[in-house]
Amino acid sequence: MRKTLLLAAVAAMALGAGPALAKKQLVIVVKGLDNPFFEAIHQGCEKWNKENASAEYECFYTGPASTSDEAGEAQIVQDMLSKPDTAAMAISPSNAPLIAQTIKSANPSIPIMTVDADLTKEDAALRKTYLGTDNYLMGKKIGEYIKKAKPKGGTICTIEGNPAADNILRRAQGMRDALTGKEGLAALAGEGGWTEAPGCPVFTNDDGAKGVQAMTDILAANPKLDAFGIMGGWPLFGAPQPYRDLFKPMADKIAKNEFVIGAADTIGDEVAIAKEGLVTALVGQRPFEMGYKAPSVMLDLIGGKKVDDPVFTGLDECTKETVDTCIQK
Repeated sequence: MRKTLLLAAVAAMALGAGPALAKKQLVIVVKGLDNPFFEAIHQGCEKWNKENASAEYECFYTGPASTSDEAGEAQIVQDMLSKPDTAAMAISPSNAPLIAQTIKSANPSIPIMTVDADLTKEDAALRKTYLGTDNYLMGKKIGEYIKKAKPKGGTICTIEGNPAADNILRRAQGMRDALTGKEGLAALAGEGGWTEAPGCPVFTNDDGAKGVQAMTDILAANPKLDAFGIMGGWPLFGAPQPYRDLFKPMADKIAKNEFVIGAADTIGDEVAIAKEGLVTALVGQRPFEMGYKAPSVMLDLIGGKKVDDPVFTGLDECTKETVDTCIQK
């Protein structure tokens, strides 16, 4: 009887009736699963899966629970690189040097790319391409909006995320360059009329509530502050009501450009906040497009096709006057 069952099982597998083989994974590793920005990348990944349901590959989205867990992201990268079904990987490095060291230690044979955030220039050879925002240009546009509103300059505080996140550092540099007309200044001390407030920049580890609290503290300590440059939308989409509570009393000042806020991203409540006049300008990324394009780029890399480096996904610019048409559909 057992022999008969065994023969039947072998015959069924020969006819294709056996268990389906697991798909190869096109892995996207993000900084943290608690961030709505990365959830938009996830949705793009899932759309690709739906459109390629019969494919040999599938998009697999993962990351640490929190964007503040830099070591956790590095561990996930290491773990996924050790899995035999991982065919390629796209990483958004929270700590660029740490992720670079992780890649070096693993010495993977599969294609590695970055998405949303890149490695440093010194480590760029570890990945095949970068897919996402032109972060320097994004920061430069934020700076241009701030400078247009206050052409004579003033005192500004920059709100940043993780101190070692290359994308955020590039945005901050772009903003400073736009404000001053000079390149490469690490801090502003009167150049172009702009000075950075004491205690700034503030690093919030992508935490919205921490960002709003930081701005509250900076305003209290610097009553003559003229502007905020927010390099990620965390305070607006991560803590929208506390953000509104902080800046509603300043709505008239913002409307008259007496106080200026230039911020990154256009997700969650951000566009609504712009419509309410509680931010001067938003410069938004396209995270859904990043998640949707990443699997196709990884497949091109697997197939040995030529892929541009970088691959930029564009920007959306929103002010109170343009909120109804500012987002690319």
